[in-house]
Amino acid sequence: MAVNKPVGDKARKGAVKKRSQIKNKLGGATAFTKRSKASGEFMAVKKPAKGKKSAKKFKGVRLEKGVKKAKKKKSAKS
Repeated sequence: MAVNKPVGDKARKGAVKKRSQIKNKLGGATAFTKRSKASGEFMAVKKPAKGKKSAKKFKGVRLEKGVKKAKKKKSAKS
């Protein structure tokens, strides 16, 4: 669990361990979806600001492993 001490300083110490986030497309733009590790349900979506193409990540929430970008294959010229 993340520790929030002292109360009122609005700073988190450490990562949020029971949640993860994944990157996905939302109406042609990039968004981040927060997910509970215990139940697997989606909790919240961080949408891009108006006029932007991508959203910012959730603070302190780790990215899910196994979600990688596909690499482009180079064509061999003969």
